[in-house]
Amino acid sequence: MGAGVPDEDSMWPSWLRPLLETSFFVQCKFHSDAHKSECNMYCLDCMNGALCSLCLAYHKDHRAIQIRRSSYHDVIRVSEIQKFMDITGVQTYIINSARVVFLNERPQPRPGKGVTNTCEVCERSLLVSFRFCSLGCKIAGTSSTPKNQKKKRSAVATSDSEDSYSSSSSHAHEKTVRSFTPSTPPPTVVNFRTAKRRKGIPHRAPMGGLILEY
Repeated sequence: MGAGVPDEDSMWPSWLRPLLETSFFVQCKFHSDAHKSECNMYCLDCMNGALCSLCLAYHKDHRAIQIRRSSYHDVIRVSEIQKFMDITGVQTYIINSARVVFLNERPQPRPGKGVTNTCEVCERSLLVSFRFCSLGCKIAGTSSTPKNQKKKRSAVATSDSEDSYSSSSSHAHEKTVRSFTPSTPPPTVVNFRTAKRRKGIPHRAPMGGLILEY
């Protein structure tokens, strides 16, 4: 790393990437018999995976956040996450009367009709004032080799490959057509053969050339 150039990981809290990679809403392996054993908590200090509410007893005085779920995607309330990191540029949503942000990307097959702004990483439709649809997309989009640039390079390479294949196929097809198209003999050959054609020998009646005398 050159002098004066910040490390990509130093741009973000050390707990952020582990948080985004954690699977939540699974049963706690330590409190499986308890009534509330669903893991929807995370300790920013320990970074040891998803926790249930009973696990928090072992994380007193630690920074813990609660993960919620919306349409099978993990979200966190803005009031909680903005205490620990900058979420500028990430679109927020109102869910159950609370403003939240999504943890990871939610790509769309294609942008909606009339959409003028999309996530710089996964191309999900966004309001004009935002750049990213989730915390994960902000990390990818602000790194030195963002995921969206990789996708664009891949798309360009695919397009060039398709153009090359199309051009090659076109030339091959043209050669095939030419090889199966009968050629017309040059006029000089036709005239030469016509000029060389001979007429048949006339047949005369027998005895036609004799003079009989009596």
